[in-house]
Amino acid sequence: MHPQTIELGNSGDLLRARLAARAMAKQIGLGVMDQTRFATAVSELSRNALVYAKGGCCELRDFSDQVQIRLQAEVRDRGPGIVDLQRALSDGFSTSGSLGAGLPGTQRLVDHFDIQTGTAGTVVCIQIVRRRRT
Repeated sequence: MHPQTIELGNSGDLLRARLAARAMAKQIGLGVMDQTRFATAVSELSRNALVYAKGGCCELRDFSDQVQIRLQAEVRDRGPGIVDLQRALSDGFSTSGSLGAGLPGTQRLVDHFDIQTGTAGTVVCIQIVRRRRT
């Protein structure tokens, strides 16, 4: 499967990213729950890029092999970065008046979560990894 890149500039792009993530997860053979986890995580990270950085891009990749299904999403923005990453990763913290479940909730949905942030922007890379059914 080829990588997919979705530019994130408006709310319609959020839906495109979510649907592309779900379709990729379904096509590779993940169950409904994992399809939902991956799509929800991609949607939340993409929304963050729009809300906090006025946009960015989402790249979806399939690194699966014969033994494992491994789907990855990388969401990049060119915003101001996250000032206090530790607080942003804790439940209940929000700078936008939301519930503050975004990053910590996303972290719980996936198997691998990596975030790099600085004054040039933020990059979040997530993966869902499952053993293939035999």
